[in-house]
Amino acid sequence: MIVKGMERKEDEFYELHIAGLTRQLQKFSVSDNLDIAAFILFGDVELAECCARDLLKKVPEFDYIVTPEAKSIPLAYEMSKQSGKKYIVARKGVKVYMDNPVKASVRSITTQKEQVLYLGHEDGDLLTGKRVLIVDDVISTGESLKAVEELVKKFGGNIVASCAPLAEGESAERDDIIYLEKLPLFFK
Repeated sequence: MIVKGMERKEDEFYELHIAGLTRQLQKFSVSDNLDIAAFILFGDVELAECCARDLLKKVPEFDYIVTPEAKSIPLAYEMSKQSGKKYIVARKGVKVYMDNPVKASVRSITTQKEQVLYLGHEDGDLLTGKRVLIVDDVISTGESLKAVEELVKKFGGNIVASCAPLAEGESAERDDIIYLEKLPLFFK
């Protein structure tokens, strides 16, 4: 049912073609002059499976996946399932089960405020001397990647690559990330 006044205009969506699939991404305003298209893996099992499959074809050998909480967790899970490698989540808050957590700060385009990522020794110590693949859902400013990289390095992990299904805006010009498709920014 569509409520009068709640109809969505066609220009409020971006049609994305990725990993053999097509999705309509809703656009959202992040400032007075900029919209982004929301790429949400939560609940879209087919999208997570297909993106994981195609990214695994492009990434180098790795021992562990590390991903920031939260939107990239379905992708990290599926890449873990398909590769047989463990994934670790850098958490947004300290949990009671975390052994002496280490932190790194991040400010991403979608969060719009500084947040902190944490990794406890129960997971972080597993990374020492291991090949680590950093996985995110969208690489935009690269700030989330920097925070995860900082955490991995604090535990002595060897980062072999950073990847995501999408590189947004200028990040698509980077040669130090692996991604499947470009995602434009929408300037007003």
